[in-house]
Amino acid sequence: MRVTRIVVRLASLLALGACARAAAPARTPAPISWPIDTLPAASATAPTPPSPPVDTIAVSASEVTKQAVAVFGDSVGVPPDSTAEAEEDPVWDIDVRAYETHARVEHYVNMFSGEAKGRIVERLERGSRYEGMIRAKLKAAGLPEDMYYLALIESGYSPDAYSRAAAVGIWQFMTATARGTGLRVDWWVDERRHPSRSTAAAARHLGWLKDQFGSLYLAAAAYNGGSGRVSRGLTRYADELEGTSGEDVFFALAEQNYLRRETRDYVPQLIAAALVAKSPSRYGLTIKRRPPFEYDSVLVGPSVPLAAVAKASGVTLSELTELNTHLLRGVTPPKGSVFVNVPLGRAEGFTAALDSIPVAERTPYKRVASNQGESFAAVAKRVGVTTKQLGWFNPADAKRKGRLGTGTTILVPSDDVLRAARDVPDPGVEIYGSSAVRHIVKKGDTLSGIAKRYKTSVATLKRLNRLRKDSIFPGQSLRVR
Repeated sequence: MRVTRIVVRLASLLALGACARAAAPARTPAPISWPIDTLPAASATAPTPPSPPVDTIAVSASEVTKQAVAVFGDSVGVPPDSTAEAEEDPVWDIDVRAYETHARVEHYVNMFSGEAKGRIVERLERGSRYEGMIRAKLKAAGLPEDMYYLALIESGYSPDAYSRAAAVGIWQFMTATARGTGLRVDWWVDERRHPSRSTAAAARHLGWLKDQFGSLYLAAAAYNGGSGRVSRGLTRYADELEGTSGEDVFFALAEQNYLRRETRDYVPQLIAAALVAKSPSRYGLTIKRRPPFEYDSVLVGPSVPLAAVAKASGVTLSELTELNTHLLRGVTPPKGSVFVNVPLGRAEGFTAALDSIPVAERTPYKRVASNQGESFAAVAKRVGVTTKQLGWFNPADAKRKGRLGTGTTILVPSDDVLRAARDVPDPGVEIYGSSAVRHIVKKGDTLSGIAKRYKTSVATLKRLNRLRKDSIFPGQSLRVR
């Protein structure tokens, strides 16, 4: 019944739009180099449960989707419509026309429609799954919807994108920046890999940068190269930039050779992507849209295998893990409840179904005790898993060198948990450039412990970070090399 009402209401809205249009007058690229080199990666108990996130969305760039989002928000799925009319007369809500003849823009247009065409098509098709959600969240944040193409440049719309600088996800967040926007990033959960929540965070971050610089393209440059560097550049070249305003300021600053080349080319790539993607046939591209990224959410307690969640939802484990790229270890975190995404329509009756599953299937680990003189690697060999796999569930013990204390309790994951666990780098490590490594301080960390982990000294850590005392605090970013 609800679907019928939605369709009827959409039909009425579109009919009114058609009348309005009838009454209105007629509307008169070297190999591809991404700004961040993304590499595909394998994929406290709350006092009161949080409200479920509103993340169910539909992907469509058509008028139907726009009307649906305007009326119902981003929780209604609408099939993609024809884009022929939009392609005949594309309209952008970022300034594209003023810069389409800029040399660097033309270079990337030729690249995207030439030798890199196959990769652009692949990434735009992947992005079509998230497009409606991303546009809706950008619009809700007061940003132009066509900043959607920024994610094409950042990651090719891959939730599992991982750069050499340890930036992660569709929006390529570093750990500290992600936490600053409200995302959860820890050993168990990395919301940089959650398409919807990371998009909301990216919209917040871009909004802050736009407010700071008063320019969308300067904000984009700061998103890529850092707000500090852009700000210092505006100060250093104030005389050269005098008389320049609006989006021209970015291009004037880029001419000073102050920004890194990656950042100088970032905005031209954004503009070129918007040009090509909104007129694909003009540039010889054929984009096949994918089904929308949409789901319901269920609240799940601590230490529950995702395999049990999948069974209670009536879906396969692969279907569930594909919707939960942010859950890293194949099991919900050991403390607190979290929302787990399930396919649309699978949330009803979930709790009862989960409770009916045998306790053995809802138990993620068995506990073993280390023998006298046994190392962590020896325990792993004895229980039949790799040292790395065992380390996912015993991170503190895995870092110990030499022998474990006799009788140390080690958690051994079940086969179901291992099947859903993801082999991903430590989310707490950040890398800048080729040699600087940073550690994000966690609760309980000490300078001596961090120094031991990275095989350095407390004195070196204090010198690198200009620390006068040994005190550190959670969330602090420390340079360790």
